[in-house]
Parts: sequence; C-alpha cells; structure tokens
Amino acid sequence: MKRFWLAALAVVLVLLVAAGLFFFLPASLSPVEASAFQPTGAALVERGRYLATAGDCVACHTAPGGRPFAGGLAFKLPIGTIYSSNITPDRQAGIGGWSDAEFVRAMRHGVRSDGKDLYPAFPYTAYAKLSTDDILAIRAYLGSLAPVARPVAPNALTFPFNQRYLMRAWKLLFLSDTPIAPAQKQSALWKRGAYLVEALAHCGECHTPRNLMYGLKDGQKFAGATTQGWKAYNITSDPRAGIGNWSAEEIATYLRTGHAEGRGVANGPMGEAVELSLSHLTPADLQAIALYLKSVPARPAQNGELVETNPAALTASTAYAPPAGATPRGDLGMRIFEGSCASCHGWNGQGLQSGYAALRGMKTVNDPQGTNLVQIVLHGSHMATAQGQVGMPAFGAAYGDTEIAAVSNYVLRHFGAKRGTVTPAQVGEARRSGE
Repeated sequence: MKRFWLAALAVVLVLLVAAGLFFFLPASLSPVEASAFQPTGAALVERGRYLATAGDCVACHTAPGGRPFAGGLAFKLPIGTIYSSNITPDRQAGIGGWSDAEFVRAMRHGVRSDGKDLYPAFPYTAYAKLSTDDILAIRAYLGSLAPVARPVAPNALTFPFNQRYLMRAWKLLFLSDTPIAPAQKQSALWKRGAYLVEALAHCGECHTPRNLMYGLKDGQKFAGATTQGWKAYNITSDPRAGIGNWSAEEIATYLRTGHAEGRGVANGPMGEAVELSLSHLTPADLQAIALYLKSVPARPAQNGELVETNPAALTASTAYAPPAGATPRGDLGMRIFEGSCASCHGWNGQGLQSGYAALRGMKTVNDPQGTNLVQIVLHGSHMATAQGQVGMPAFGAAYGDTEIAAVSNYVLRHFGAKRGTVTPAQVGEARRSGE
C-alpha cells in the first residue's frame, strides 16, 4: 500500500511540474536591508543567538557526535534520506560564502545560494513568515560561529524525488510568505505567541499531520502527527485530546522544564526541543506561547488518544502495590513492570524517584498505539534540566519484542485505562528504525 501511494504521489508531482515548471522559476534575489530598529555589533549577534535558539536550529543541523551546526543529521523519510546542511560560516562546506540576500531567500523561499531548491524537511514554509530583521539577526549569529569544514553527505532519495526542481511545483501549493495576519482584538502578548508558534518555533511542522504530498493539512492544524517513529501530540484547545484543560502556567512550566505535574514529561524530539530550545526562552515568551496555544481551535482525538487522568486502577493502587486481583499475577506485562519499572514509576502514577517519573496524565500512556511508549522503553530517554540530568534507561537490549509489547500494553491499561494495540512486529520495526 505504501508503494502505491508513493507511486501516486510521484505521478501527481510530475504532472504538477509539467504544468508549472515553465512559469515558476526559483525566487530571484531581492535586495535586503535591516530596519532602523535593528541593533548592531554584539547586540545583533546576541539577538540572533536567541532567535536561533528559539528556532531550535542546532537540533536539526547537528549530527550525533558532530559539531554544532555542522549538519549531517539524517532525516529518514519514505522517499529516502535527507541530510541537514552545514550552516557554519565555512565558505566551502557551510554558508560563509552566501550573501545576506541569498540567506533571506533560503529562509523565505527554500532556495540555496546556487539557485537549487531546498526540500521542506527544512521548515521554510514557517520561516517564510519571519521578519527580515529577525532573519538577518540569525544570519549574524551564524556568521559569528567557528567555521567547520565538514561536507555533508549527499541526499539519498529515490526517483523522481531526487529531482530538486519538483519542489517548484510543491511550493506553488504549499508555500506562502504572507506575514501572519494581524489580530487587532488580541493583546501584544498573544501576537508574540502567534509569531513564535507559527513562524520561529515552527510548532506546526511536527504537530500538524501532512497530506500525501507532504504538505501540512491546515484543516487539522496542531491535531498531532507522527514523524520518524515519534508522535507529536495534539496541542489544540480540546480538553481531553489536546491541552485545553491545561492552565497557561502548566503549559509554560512544561515548555521550560519538560515536566508539568499531572500532565507528563517531554520525551524524544519534544524533550530535545525543551532541552535545546524552549527551556532557554524568556518567561514572557513562554507565557506568550501558552496564551496563543490556549486559543488554537480544538481538534478531535485521533485513534482514541483521550487522556484519562484518574483511571480506576490508579485510584485503587498505592505507590508500592497495584490493586489486588486487578491483573493475573502471571501476566507477562505486569511481571516485567513489577521487576524493572515499578521501583521508579510506582503503581499509582505519582512516581517514586522524581516527578519526572510520574505517569499519571501522560499522553504517552494514553495512546492506544503506544507509539512513543515503545520508543522510550526501547531506547530510553534523557534530558538536561536545571536540576540536572533526568531520564530513563533503555531496555531494548534487556527484553525482546514480545516482552516489550506486553509491558507496553500493560502500562497503557493500568495508567491510561486504554486497550493497547502494541504488537511484537511494531516493536521490531521501532527497534530497527532506531539502529
């Protein structure tokens, strides 16, 4: 079935190119100039550092074990693998030879300095809405970094997706550099939040599902999506599927620390975003993001992902024991949880060693598919916080696919009152994708 849809997508793209290639050429270079309000010197570089941090540039442009911003991180997609670019100021391997106008064009129109189109793994559809001042500030900061002369491996995409000019047709459908529409009745804080969420922090790139052509589904904005084996959850104002019943302070706390009591812990790519980006934002910007997210129209749950904050099994449990007779003692999942998990997580969802070990209210244990739960059990989770490193060890080497499927389904049942659908085959696929 996947091959059928990929083939259909290829045909559609080719037809679009045939119709649009001749009149949709790469965006031309236009002169760029900062406004009179733009700082200069060290102040400009510092502003760019903050903006680049808010945009989480380092996360995508740093390979495991590699130099920051030197690129090479692999994005494994159904059409092949894309490697992130080196954006240090090295003149050959990086962007040191780019002009300001070329940098602005790349951010707004997805076009490299040589005129070739960039793939939307780089979120220029969001960055297109950034102000020129902010783009030039980011450029100034990147230019202040130490050059890294490390070429990035070429992309490994299947035909016809390895033809960059296909992106010209894609942009006809999905790229708009129209600024965020002003909301006259909203406060300055709300407008700042809209700018951060929609443009700089590009939250929709992960939290909005995509169509067959990899464009964002605007009708399901922030309703949740799965990318590279991890699920970015619904962050709309729906009270159970999303974050509608979170307070603005809880949202801000979660973004700052990766944890909010009774709401859960950030893991995987979200944990990385908290560690490298969101935890470094000012309290005012975090409050702005929270305020804006609270106003996002509600979208319903997908696949039964309704958060149950007080399931019966937790009410009947103590920190050190589950309710008597709730699950047969011979249940494989329960035995594994008892032997390897209960000493940290406890049975009542509160966590024993740390608040970060609490499972009550977590979206991860309320997703019947167990997407992120399987990833965490297999590969572990680690995050640097103001209180030091927090995390969970990986159990992929200790347990087989059948055992991890069993403990995952038990956790979903006990902590989320969900009938888990995790299978050994799903665990095996997640195991292989993480290797």
